[in-house]
Amino acid sequence: MTAFIMVSGVFTGAHVWEDAAARLAAAGDEVHAVALTGLGGPRGTAGGRIDLETHIADVLAVIDSVDSVGAAAGREIVLVGHDYGIHPVLGAADRRAERIARIVYLDAGMPQDGVPALASVPDRSLRGQLAEHAGAGGSGGAEGADGELPPPARDEWQRWGSTAGVPDAALDRLTALAVPQPLGTLLQPLRLTGAVAAVPTTGVLCTGNGASIEMVQMLVGFGDPGLQALTDPRVTFFELPTGHWPMLSCPAELAEVLLRAAADEGHRLEPAGAAEPPAHLRSFLLDVPELPRERTGNVDLYLPHAEEPRPAVVFVHGGPVPAEARPTPRDWPTLMGYARYAAGQGVVGVTLDHRLHDVADYERAAADVAAAVERVRADPRVDADRVALWFFSGGGLITADWLGAPPAWLRCLAASYPILAPLPNWGPTGRFHPADAVADAGALPVVLTRAGLEMPEIAATVEEFLAAAKDCGADVEVVDVPHGHHGFETLDPTDESREAVHRAMRSVLAHLTA
Repeated sequence: MTAFIMVSGVFTGAHVWEDAAARLAAAGDEVHAVALTGLGGPRGTAGGRIDLETHIADVLAVIDSVDSVGAAAGREIVLVGHDYGIHPVLGAADRRAERIARIVYLDAGMPQDGVPALASVPDRSLRGQLAEHAGAGGSGGAEGADGELPPPARDEWQRWGSTAGVPDAALDRLTALAVPQPLGTLLQPLRLTGAVAAVPTTGVLCTGNGASIEMVQMLVGFGDPGLQALTDPRVTFFELPTGHWPMLSCPAELAEVLLRAAADEGHRLEPAGAAEPPAHLRSFLLDVPELPRERTGNVDLYLPHAEEPRPAVVFVHGGPVPAEARPTPRDWPTLMGYARYAAGQGVVGVTLDHRLHDVADYERAAADVAAAVERVRADPRVDADRVALWFFSGGGLITADWLGAPPAWLRCLAASYPILAPLPNWGPTGRFHPADAVADAGALPVVLTRAGLEMPEIAATVEEFLAAAKDCGADVEVVDVPHGHHGFETLDPTDESREAVHRAMRSVLAHLTA
């Protein structure tokens, strides 16, 4: 028998687990939904200061209670933490590591020692406000601030995660039973000794909230040392095609996944470079001229054989890419391949590195791109009045700056398998919302290469953009790769993929040289 101990996220209590818990109990397992102090009822009942340590103590009490009667019967304890709930789960598991069989991260982040739950809040403006509160000392400082964060109104839950799939009645009840979150629980840093690292884990990713196994594997492939622990054989993953609250949107499917997780099932990630190079370091699908490059700062130029200034195509990589990733994006075969292809067609191919290392970095990444473009336009070998920008993947959000106010010298904007709206778990990204910006694109031609086998969470942003573009009459050409994946240039080196690259390049060059 398994004893599931389940801990909910911000503003919520044990009630959110009712349907999933009933299904686990029907399967013969024991279920304990923890009523965290201050979150156990419509108004909360605890007095005094409530912080993360308070909630860790709540979870420890349940672990000790279950263990006192279940150890002799061979009962295994599985801790499930949703959203904020993973913080008290990890804090408790670190102190009872020998008693815990598995930890399940239910659409939750990866908290680290010394980092408060505030860092996982998706709304960066709200993070800033709370950080200011902590910096000012609040009524007790970051280690134990007094005060509460009011719960969201019914239409504000999206700030905390996608509500996709949650029935109206369930959302009504979630709102009605929501309670203020004690600020100390978000501001007090999590303290870990490292013992919890020995406990097997399972990540349950909700694709409707912007997470997927494919995306995590891609990040692991970038070589970020902080993610290599996810390739441990004791770490498994599942996906649920829903938003951030699967216990409300698909409780039966969640219960099944939790049972399988307890049985050590699930997908296991491949270590970076385990069998072959990761996708982003595989060979480009076209044979292109081996032209030399000229490197200045964070910009590389691939120059055609020409006497007069030539038009330029600036290729902008995606992300977020970990700062420690080596090689950096301008040395990736796909970016180099496109730039050499462009140079072989008589225009200047440009690649660059920008600092999109986190979803909070779009402002500085956009500034890096703008500065690089101006440097390229100032080069006497470049026709400053004929430049195209070509964005990839997560770099797609930066297109908003150029769509919203296209300069006269920008002759074309291209995007390949782009992310064109913030993913739900990214929180607001300010001005970086291309689906909004396209209304101001005017006559700027856009060439969009769409992967038919795109990750669903990214495909939804492309469809949002195309719908907005249609409504405003924007000039958008779609180049489809029906059997192509995200990054098809290295993953799917087929005739279909090659033709898509050729077609997109022909279109961009036609606009550039018209």
